[in-house]
Amino acid sequence: MTREEFKSLFDEHFDPLRNYLYYRCGDEELATDIAQETFMKLWEKQLNKPPKEVVGLLYKMAKDAFISKYRRQQVEQEFIAKPPDKNESQSPEDELSYKELKSSYERALKEMPEKQREVFLMSRMDELKYQEIADRLDLSVKAVEKRMKNALQFLREALTEQ
Repeated sequence: MTREEFKSLFDEHFDPLRNYLYYRCGDEELATDIAQETFMKLWEKQLNKPPKEVVGLLYKMAKDAFISKYRRQQVEQEFIAKPPDKNESQSPEDELSYKELKSSYERALKEMPEKQREVFLMSRMDELKYQEIADRLDLSVKAVEKRMKNALQFLREALTEQ
């Protein structure tokens, strides 16, 4: 899809897509954010299809993004609504243990080979699927899986050494 075709697709379908999302969530700002993210993801995919064939995919991507955000918000709301358990308060030893583990984790991330760290952070921090990582890094899914396996093994070894 050329830049002009994408611009035309954006101009023609942004408002209807945002309205579709707004009717689902009732939050104009959230609907706008999801619509923008969806168009960005579509542009990143660089599909070689005419814009008319991409419209269905566009709505599916937007719907999936909305559902994902909705589920994440539900989990956040449940966590916030849950009163703190008196038995779960951290002892000073637990807090120190946590800080040491966090420090070890950050050190291990710095020492991890760059290719492994890149895949690990894209998966864990950006919440990308292996296929999306493969597309962004121009790798096969198998290569991403291997780098992730090696990254997890590196972390496991680094964190058990302490």
